[in-house]
Amino acid sequence: MARESDEKALELPAGIAPAVILVEPQLAENIGMTARAMANFGLSELRLVNPKNGWPKKGVREAASGATHVLDGATVFPTVAEALADLNFVLATTARERGQMKRVFSPEEGMAEVCARPGQRIGVMFGRERVGLSNDEVSLADAIVTFPVSPDFPSLNLAQAVLLVGYEWRRASGRALLPFAGEMQTPPASREALIALFGKLEAALDAAGFYPPEKRDGIARNMRDMLHRMAMTEQDVRTFQGALKAVSRAMKTGGAG
Repeated sequence: MARESDEKALELPAGIAPAVILVEPQLAENIGMTARAMANFGLSELRLVNPKNGWPKKGVREAASGATHVLDGATVFPTVAEALADLNFVLATTARERGQMKRVFSPEEGMAEVCARPGQRIGVMFGRERVGLSNDEVSLADAIVTFPVSPDFPSLNLAQAVLLVGYEWRRASGRALLPFAGEMQTPPASREALIALFGKLEAALDAAGFYPPEKRDGIARNMRDMLHRMAMTEQDVRTFQGALKAVSRAMKTGGAG
């Protein structure tokens, strides 16, 4: 609920989320995983056409992994035509060429087309697990979406196909916001702090006999360059200084204790 409110507050670009239409799905696990994939990317309208062995299916809720709101809102239709009746624009997914004079989109292009149609009811149709959509069913769609998969193994799992479409819809609609960022938690270290660290590090290494006398200055400069490349933060410097202090103390007392 909180995520939905956040999205509305951001006033993101217009675009109605497409309905996901599964034609004669067979396995409860695939329907459940489809619901999960939909929920991952903010899709919620699931339409089922003549699911095998009826609806609801045993085990479907377990496969949804918590995306039960999608399953609870699912609608069942006896035919593809009835499932598409109220839609203005329909995309059919297929892995093979159908010999039909239709525009063919990648998922990215297809979802850009969806988002360019604000106010329209849109559906994306997915076929049976084993044989996909029939040519007659594809003929009811406005355009085709196909996936740039390896020709050596073009078959996609049903839920995987829905996942790819859902991801591209989220990107095209401006909703692909990362849930967290990797920004630095403390500001970059000041030059004063770095110079102080260099001094402590070099003094500790002198005390440990690390430097060959004739190479000391060159090695020290190389180590300073290494630390500069780390782009250290204030916290990094404090941590490093603490580690040096502990090592120096252990050397003075003759052990780690």
